[in-house]
Amino acid sequence: MRAELDQAERLSRGREAASRAQVSSASVAVRHYVAGGREHGGGIGRLAGYIVDAAAASGVRHAVTDTRGRRWSAPVSAVQLLLAMIRMTLDRVQAPALIHHIHVAGRGSTRRKLLLAAAARALGCRHIVHLHDYDYAADYESRRPGMQAAVRRMFQRADRVIALGMRDQATLTGALGVNPDRLTILHNCVPDPGETVRVRAARPLILFLGRLGTRKGVPELLQALADPVMAPLSWQAVMAGDGPVDEYRQRAAAFGLGDRTRFPGWLGPEPTHALCREAAILVLPSHAEGLAMAVVEGMAHGLAVVTTRVGAHEEVINDGETGLFVPVGDPRTLAETLARLVTDEALRLRLGEAARRRYLADFSIQAYLSSLERIYETVKRQ
Repeated sequence: MRAELDQAERLSRGREAASRAQVSSASVAVRHYVAGGREHGGGIGRLAGYIVDAAAASGVRHAVTDTRGRRWSAPVSAVQLLLAMIRMTLDRVQAPALIHHIHVAGRGSTRRKLLLAAAARALGCRHIVHLHDYDYAADYESRRPGMQAAVRRMFQRADRVIALGMRDQATLTGALGVNPDRLTILHNCVPDPGETVRVRAARPLILFLGRLGTRKGVPELLQALADPVMAPLSWQAVMAGDGPVDEYRQRAAAFGLGDRTRFPGWLGPEPTHALCREAAILVLPSHAEGLAMAVVEGMAHGLAVVTTRVGAHEEVINDGETGLFVPVGDPRTLAETLARLVTDEALRLRLGEAARRRYLADFSIQAYLSSLERIYETVKRQ
């Protein structure tokens, strides 16, 4: 406990120093609140980082404030949330027109954002609540009645609400009672990596991006890669993400995949883009998602995407045209699908080219930022 408190104190001093070094709130148009910030906030943090960079390129300054710390611990999280609320209070004085963009998921994220949204309401801050979760309906149903009422209040009293797709829209307007006129569906986006020339590789690279674990379908993916249908084929695989990396590395070795798979851990944007340029196939056999950033990354890079019909994936992928769907929890079908793509370069290229065209038409960062700006303008006029 003493070590955690010391860490919290160091974190507090670091945040205070960073605040002194920052440009004043008056120059910030939008502040994003993300657990872990842009560097340690997973897919949400990466999205927030993309928004900040794209807005800066157009001359508008967004900022990201961490509400949890790099990794959760009670003392550090409490200090970090308190600092975020102090930052919001200072913004209200220094830049009353600033818009507060609160990114929320389930579990601990909801508890923190309930307090932050309540502070925004008490201070009179213009604020947006942006839902990112793999199954928020189940998370909501698991909570006690008093907490459910607080969750409904958070979403209903926000100036605007953003959902990743139609499933979350139904949850928000149904169970949570959000007025449909104040809700916008906004699919995730990534920056355009540019046209990628695919070098014909003797061993096509199969790429997984995401936290290693059961929800992302990693156990089934290892079983699929070890399936007899994949054994005689020439391929390699990289599973990039945080979580129990050593455990899954050992599992791969137990399957006899040690010389065909790599586990580099969590990667920043540039190493991720480098892997995407090298890869031929993006695979994400998730059990549950909102809208996986990895799927959009794969589409942007022109990869053949293999994923499951979860969350908003069917809103962005057309099966057989811009990607391939496999059933949840079915390693045999996953193996057959991957084997088909490994051996059929023409199919990989066709799916990848169509995916990139779809990305350019609907999921570019420029289109996303334009949609966000329209939402912000609506909030400003309220």
